[in-house]
Amino acid sequence: MIRSLPAVRPVPILAALMVAAAGAILIAQIEGERGIAPIASSADFEVRDIDVDVYGSNADSARVNGWKLAQRLAWKKLTAQTHGGPGSTLPDSALDAMVSAVEVQREQIGPNRYIARLTVLFDRARAGQSLGVSGQTMRSPPLLVLPVLTEGGTSTVFEQTTEWQKAWAQFRTAESAIDYVRTSGAGADPMLLNAGQVTRRGRNWWRILLDLYGAADVIMPLARIERTSPNGAVTGYFAARYGPDNRYIGGFTLRVGKPSDIPSMMTQAVKRMDELYTQALTSGVLRPDPSLIIEEPVSNVADDATDDMGVTEYVPADTTATSTVGETSYLIQYDTPNVGSVGVGESMMRSIPGVRTASTTSLALGGTSVMQVTFGQSLEELRSALAARGYTVQGSGTTLRITRRSASPTGGATE
Repeated sequence: MIRSLPAVRPVPILAALMVAAAGAILIAQIEGERGIAPIASSADFEVRDIDVDVYGSNADSARVNGWKLAQRLAWKKLTAQTHGGPGSTLPDSALDAMVSAVEVQREQIGPNRYIARLTVLFDRARAGQSLGVSGQTMRSPPLLVLPVLTEGGTSTVFEQTTEWQKAWAQFRTAESAIDYVRTSGAGADPMLLNAGQVTRRGRNWWRILLDLYGAADVIMPLARIERTSPNGAVTGYFAARYGPDNRYIGGFTLRVGKPSDIPSMMTQAVKRMDELYTQALTSGVLRPDPSLIIEEPVSNVADDATDDMGVTEYVPADTTATSTVGETSYLIQYDTPNVGSVGVGESMMRSIPGVRTASTTSLALGGTSVMQVTFGQSLEELRSALAARGYTVQGSGTTLRITRRSASPTGGATE
């Protein structure tokens, strides 16, 4: 006789594990690693990929012999790149005085053998005299870097750690004519600097972002990876773009035989990208967009335009500018829990009769932002208009704090 088994009910331990796993996933989405911090680039001459395979009486001796050999090989490679030809040599004592650091890319240490791939850094002041070269004379304005990687139909910047972001973070910028502004992907970077931002044309958020990161314009080095098989060849398509209008400068294609070579491909691609941007700077193509510099407040008609992401367009006004006769400039503090709350707050303020301009001058997503408002009537009329729209007004003089009477669960204003 066949007996039917009772339905199996989830045990409390399994349910607890499922809840814990869900909580871990949520924490990972919020607190996970998004990238690596950019290295501090000095003006030293860098020579990478120096391979050594030497012996010694013991492990320490073999390592010292390897580093000495790496200095000689690196100097020969550096002089060959600088002057052409086979390269020159110098005594170890002279090289010891010029070498500022030796970085280990990878190494294997045995009882009396040392195998490694090293990077040698030469002090610019000392090595430059022997090389007969000087420092970079041309330098671009600070440019914010958005390294976008597309793979499997998904584009990311800082949403997760990628080899493309790593390559840009590890690139030594001292030798470049481009003043790169690189971020680590920490804090609000994944939300503010995402792949969707690259396609936006509206100047409002670009002005805010560039001001937050201390940049004059933006460059977007794009990379797209295609794999023939899980362990097969990998093809990378790269394009150098810049500015809020996503203008094209140039591109190239690289290919490696296996996935483990992707980091070296990305390193090579960053150098090629730097060459493209430097050529664009020299030819006058790469110039800061003048529309990102605000000289005069724009009209309400222009302010009411919406950008391609559906957020009301606005222009940060000059906080030192004086109002016209009969108008007063107010600083309005308001809650901005998310991106949409900025446009909502400004649209509300512009709907008040007598408001000539309303522009956010200090943005703090998830906190309290500051909006500069030019109003042509009295303070009491402004208070009454805000109260009629459901806001509580605090403060006096030209600085006010407004909060929604019926706050949303996130603590921001609702409309």
